[in-house]
Amino acid sequence: MAASRRDRRAAPRQTWLDEVAEAAARDAGNVPVQLLGDYLPLLADAAVSGRRPRRAELEAVGRLGRQAAERGISAGRVVQLYLSAARRLWQDLPVVVRSRDPEAVRAAAAAVLHVVDDAVATLAEGYAEARRELVRREETLRRELIDDLLRGDSDLASLVERTEPFGLDLARVHQVALAAPVRRLPDTDAAISALEAVIFDRLGDRDVLVATKDGLLVVIAPAEPAATGPTTRADARRHELGQLMHGVLDRLRQGRPWRIAVGRAHPGLYGIARSYEEAREALTMAGRLHVDQRVVNAQDLLVYRVLLRDQPAIVDLVSAVLTPLSRARGGAEPLLATLEAYFGTGGVATESAKHLHVSVRTVTYRLDRIRNLTGYDPSDPAHRFTLQTAVLGAKALNWPAEPLPSAG
Repeated sequence: MAASRRDRRAAPRQTWLDEVAEAAARDAGNVPVQLLGDYLPLLADAAVSGRRPRRAELEAVGRLGRQAAERGISAGRVVQLYLSAARRLWQDLPVVVRSRDPEAVRAAAAAVLHVVDDAVATLAEGYAEARRELVRREETLRRELIDDLLRGDSDLASLVERTEPFGLDLARVHQVALAAPVRRLPDTDAAISALEAVIFDRLGDRDVLVATKDGLLVVIAPAEPAATGPTTRADARRHELGQLMHGVLDRLRQGRPWRIAVGRAHPGLYGIARSYEEAREALTMAGRLHVDQRVVNAQDLLVYRVLLRDQPAIVDLVSAVLTPLSRARGGAEPLLATLEAYFGTGGVATESAKHLHVSVRTVTYRLDRIRNLTGYDPSDPAHRFTLQTAVLGAKALNWPAEPLPSAG
């Protein structure tokens, strides 16, 4: 009989709490009522008896915060749910808790506020912990996905499924850009965040991935289909992405000066891996060639890629044509620099002299020395192609700063 009377007394209270919960859920934008758990009974108990929540009860609230984070509900809406529930419960308390003196009301209010404070703090802590885990998990998945995309030998069906949550459409044309800091960054989070903020704003947050690999920042972005010609839209997009990245990274305190290399645009899964390899080669080649530009495009360095594709042949050419320059007083470097300036100015000695900051007589003397040492005349069209190809090959091989590799 006693149990039956308790059940009858508990029924109106439960109905009242359910109504408060549903109203609070509507206040918070229809957040699921289940996220309140036993929070309302804790408030009611605090108001009636002053009871503080036990540790296990608060841990249950923390787990509800984790659930909210995992379900993608914003922290603001979850906190609003709890605060609205407390407000509505307090407004309706006089209906349930009859006449009270002022001291009793103050004590009830203090007890309720303690529960609200403890519960909301525990809720937020659980939410934040779950979000950190989700971010770490997403970062791990992102890094693994980037590795597989750039390697280019993964199962296509599996990759399509894995890229879907990141908004990457493998049927589109993409390009890869790499950013190399002057020295290793102690923390790449700031650089990634800065890049994401600007690139997502410019290109949209779908079909763009930003991550790190081997000490480099990697950006995979959509691009127009590759086309021929020096002023195509594809060229403009490559240039735009590289300059965009450099403008963002150059404003950071650490990592400057950055060098950006942008691969060509290619379609499909294997196009991403191809663009990545081109960007890596461009980055390496730019350093080897001492290129002044901070943003380099693989398109602009294709000639060196062609030369090095048959390295034994280019080593043989450099050795046969240019190594005699080492016998000159001062070594081969000044004569190579003269050849590069001479070919770069269209074979005009006066312009070459301005570029080298020497007299025209010095340029003509060096050209004579080159002709005498190598047997090739830079002014002779029949010899010019051989000499210019050998000079490009020497730059690609970083000769004479480094010894020539074995031609075999």
